[in-house]
Amino acid sequence: FTSTREVMVSSPEIRQGVLPVGFLKEREVEPVGRWFLNQWDRINSNRTFSHGILSESSDSGSEEEDDEALFEDDLEYLRSLDPKETQEQDQYRVLGLSKLRILATDDQIKRAHRQKVLRHHPDKRKAAGEEIKEDDDYFSCITKAFEILGNPVTRRAFDSVDPTFDDDVPEVLKKDKENFIKIFGPAFEKNKRWAVKTPVPLLGDMDSTREDVDRFYSYWYEFDSWREYSYLDEEDKEKAGDKWERREIDKINKAQRKEKKADETKRIRKLVDNAYNSDPRIAKFREEEKNEKLAKKKAKADQAKARKDEEERIIKEKEDAERKEREAKEEIEKAKKAAEKKEKDEMKRLIKIERKKLRTFSKEHNYFIIDDNEKLTHLAEVEKMCELYNCEQLRNLVERLEKDTTKSREVFIREMNKLNNKMEEERIEEAQMTGKTSTEGSGKTEAEWGTEELQMMIKAIKLFPAGTVDRWEVCADYISTHNNSEPRTPKEVISKAKEMQSGNFAMSSLKEEVNKMAYENLQKGQNKKVLEIAAKESEASQRTETSAEMMGINNATWTPDEQKLLEQALKSFPASTPERWDRIAETVPGRSKKDCMKRYKELVEVIKAKKAAMAAAKKS
Repeated sequence: FTSTREVMVSSPEIRQGVLPVGFLKEREVEPVGRWFLNQWDRINSNRTFSHGILSESSDSGSEEEDDEALFEDDLEYLRSLDPKETQEQDQYRVLGLSKLRILATDDQIKRAHRQKVLRHHPDKRKAAGEEIKEDDDYFSCITKAFEILGNPVTRRAFDSVDPTFDDDVPEVLKKDKENFIKIFGPAFEKNKRWAVKTPVPLLGDMDSTREDVDRFYSYWYEFDSWREYSYLDEEDKEKAGDKWERREIDKINKAQRKEKKADETKRIRKLVDNAYNSDPRIAKFREEEKNEKLAKKKAKADQAKARKDEEERIIKEKEDAERKEREAKEEIEKAKKAAEKKEKDEMKRLIKIERKKLRTFSKEHNYFIIDDNEKLTHLAEVEKMCELYNCEQLRNLVERLEKDTTKSREVFIREMNKLNNKMEEERIEEAQMTGKTSTEGSGKTEAEWGTEELQMMIKAIKLFPAGTVDRWEVCADYISTHNNSEPRTPKEVISKAKEMQSGNFAMSSLKEEVNKMAYENLQKGQNKKVLEIAAKESEASQRTETSAEMMGINNATWTPDEQKLLEQALKSFPASTPERWDRIAETVPGRSKKDCMKRYKELVEVIKAKKAAMAAAKKS
């Protein structure tokens, strides 16, 4: 922009000769601020300087008219003021700013002061005929009010203790909670002036969301106030005589300010607490939260129940499937066993029929004899055939006998010889195997057979009779399976059977041998027990030397170790313990039950004697 410079004209006083020549000097000045803007407007609008002055005067006139309506002039209050007590006056009321107060701008404070100066200056009032007191005029109160409100620091100090501000806090609402907004809304509205952090959240209404309510209370529970109490300092440190006094006054003032600040913090906290406890929205939110938690808990429980039911269902289905499978297997097994039993019963019935046929046919033909000397032998042979032959063999034999009755004797003799030859061959084969076994085992000693092994062998030979496939291998496996001793080979089983059986078909000698060995073992055990009992009886029959020893009493002196063991046992086993003295005697080696009881009675007597002696000594 273009800089505009103006040369000031000489003062009228110089022109009239009132002031000495050269007292005032002409300087070049540059307009700034609104004057610069007016100058710039004049240059660009071709207006004269006087036109700008007139416009400014018209603006100031309009401002003065507005001030008349905005700033009140309480003359009665001003005259009641004491110039010596300016600290106690209402600074805003002095300048006519009672309506605006803390909301008044710096420009409004300046204009209010200018208005008061124009109206209440002592010279002006004196010219109007009013009596003015030099040292006691209220105009100094106006000046002091402007000094305080015109300085931001002192103004803030006065605003902190504004006498028109109401510090009261609404109490907790117990009944009229529907009026919560009306009661607590204005309280928060007037206290938000002290907030350092802005903007201040609003209390809202009954339809406010939970987020807005939480934000409001979070802000006020952490409220930061700029309010301070230096205006109420009781002592002015500037009036102190030296720096030490100033420091002491400053220390006292700071302590008082801190105390008042703490009270203010408590007041704000009480306001927030009362509002929180009275807020019906909080109760509503809590109820909603409680219902939400209950709903979540119920949903969780329902899920757990559904999961548990599903697991139980799966387990039940699995168990049902396993049960059905097991039942099906059992049914199959049962049917199989029933079929086997039926087949077995049928075989028994058929073999019984065939045996009956053989016996009947043999009896009808007088057992195929030609003299009575053969009858017993043929009868035994018929029974042997009935016992050893199966159903098919018996049926085949009966058919061959019935085919030609004239030749039935020849058929029977031929069958008898065939059976005997076969049994003889088996006997020879077994003998040969026994011989080989003895030859092979000549270099080593065969393990001795026990009673249990012999009993197992008898059972095996009964279970697997002659004619069984691999009979002796099966018997050896059976003995090894049902006995914990070393496994036996088929050759060892044959050898032992031959040794004890000696070819007897009924195996009576083998049974007798086993029974004899079992009886001998039993007799040996009984003899040992009898000997032990006899030894004990012989010991018991010996007489003791003294009557005390006969009664089981040990008269030996009790040692300290035995005494300690007895005392410990008496503590460990109280009177309620079953068989107490038997247990106590077990803990004291070398002492019987009677010894312990006798020693206990002696100790009781000693203690009673000591107590009696002490009681007698006290009386004397």
